[in-house]
Amino acid sequence: MEEKKDSLAGQISNPLKYDPNMKVSTSEDPIAEIEKIKTKLDEFKKKVVKKFPFTVSLGVLPADSFKIFEEDEGLLPEEIAKKPLHLIMLIPEDNFKDIPKKIKPELVKLVRESKQELWVHIKTPVDVWNYGLDSKYEFIDAFGRSMPLHDTGFLGALRLAIIHKTLVLRKFEKYVASYVFGGSIVRGTADKTSDVDTFVIIDDTDVKRMPRLQLLEKLRGIIYDYIREATALAGVKNPLNVQVYLLTDFWNNVKDAHPVMFTFIRDGVPLYDRGTFLPWKLLLKMGKIKPSPEAVDMFMKEGDRTEALIDRRLIDAMVDIYYGIITPTQALMMLAGHAPPVPKTMVAEVKEVFVDKEKLMDMKELKILEKAVKLFKSYEHGTLKKFSGKEVDVLYKEFQEYNKKMKELREKLELKLREYDSEKIHTEVFKLLKNLFGNKGQDELIKDFETDLIKKGKIEPRMLTILKQVADIKKKAKNKKTSQSEIHNINRSATDLIESLIDYAQRKELVAVEKSVIQITYGNKKAEVVLTDVATFVVNTEGIKKIVSGKLIEADRKDLEKAISETKDKTKAKLDSKIIKVLEKEFGEFTIVM
Repeated sequence: MEEKKDSLAGQISNPLKYDPNMKVSTSEDPIAEIEKIKTKLDEFKKKVVKKFPFTVSLGVLPADSFKIFEEDEGLLPEEIAKKPLHLIMLIPEDNFKDIPKKIKPELVKLVRESKQELWVHIKTPVDVWNYGLDSKYEFIDAFGRSMPLHDTGFLGALRLAIIHKTLVLRKFEKYVASYVFGGSIVRGTADKTSDVDTFVIIDDTDVKRMPRLQLLEKLRGIIYDYIREATALAGVKNPLNVQVYLLTDFWNNVKDAHPVMFTFIRDGVPLYDRGTFLPWKLLLKMGKIKPSPEAVDMFMKEGDRTEALIDRRLIDAMVDIYYGIITPTQALMMLAGHAPPVPKTMVAEVKEVFVDKEKLMDMKELKILEKAVKLFKSYEHGTLKKFSGKEVDVLYKEFQEYNKKMKELREKLELKLREYDSEKIHTEVFKLLKNLFGNKGQDELIKDFETDLIKKGKIEPRMLTILKQVADIKKKAKNKKTSQSEIHNINRSATDLIESLIDYAQRKELVAVEKSVIQITYGNKKAEVVLTDVATFVVNTEGIKKIVSGKLIEADRKDLEKAISETKDKTKAKLDSKIIKVLEKEFGEFTIVM
């Protein structure tokens, strides 16, 4: 073990590791020895628990404590010479009166039937606590270190506190003024899973250089670290709650009869005390611990602070409910394709979209929204000072109804959006197909798409599958058989299909336009002759002209673009002799460039 420092500050800065020097077994295999004892006493335990079902705990006391129990109960020398195995049996305080005439005789009978040298010490929890109040801490330590044969939680909780106390004492030695056990276990109201409550009072009177707040935080950090170690060693699941106090702070609170300290002193049982806690407990019993007038005033003001705190929390609850109504509403407005409205205009916009237009919300829900907005505005403007618990309950119930309706509204809105998206996808795709193949029915368009584009290798084969999915999605959406993910996937695939169709149409248009444009050269100049159904256009560096009634007249780009768009079959353009004569008249000899 490391060298320990003399001061409390030195103890804090010089951490010590746990050294399990409490081992008393001399066996080379203590686990095997324990299991052997348990097996040996198993039948006896079953009979005891069956005979006395109210038994709180039954355990084997540690061997190093046999002597103090023998002396405490005054065993005769001949009984001690038999070297009995000492057991502790804890029973409820209500059964204490039955020990002499009912429990003890039956227990003696069971011991004789077991044919073992056993000595059972029958105690109640009050007896255990009295050892602490009598400063006989070695007895409580023995109870905590006993090997449980049957336990409803008492021995486990005590074992946890004893181990933690031992770790704290080894660390801080003489600076622990008191280590006290309290809470529901001492009061007798605990169950098997109850918390184990203890508090530690550290003597800080020799600390000069370290600030008290810093000292307390460091002490808490070290002592709280021991909780995990103690829990692991004790093998129990009960949470250990440890309160750490400096002696000077505790004294100050005792002087003012602080309610928490008052309760600790009244209910607590010392597991270790150096003459600090027990005098307080005696003074409390004598009625000598009384609060000062200043302390009374301070605690009375706590009522006013509590009232203000509750009022604040009720207002906070109203604000939380307001946001619980407003935020989902804004989300649904965004889902419907609108910008999230500000609170000032929210009621009007929600009414316009969901009540009047979409017919998805009733006036009942709109009034809840309006109420929440008005309440928040009143709070924001400072006119709402209080909000009662009853009003919170009413508003919360309305919020639950509203939230339920919003979830239903979302489902309906998403269904409408799926129908709209599927309709949009279907319309865009088949509009492009009609532009390519003419105004035909859906099945014919799909057939032409497969024959003219897929089989001829002009578009990827996977596009046929996508087209068929697009054809089916509209019908599925109307029958409410689509999901949002399915619509999303088809929309993404349809985008690829639309891009492929547009690309094909543009390529087709480009080829057609190239076939309807003839290049000519005259002299050192060039010109383009564009053949359309409306007229023949000539484009050169001087501008755009068109041939009308055997003459070239001025034209512009708009005339040219309009004529090209109105030409039905650009691949069948013809250059006849009349056009050639007009060109010869205008340019003289010219050459057609193929």
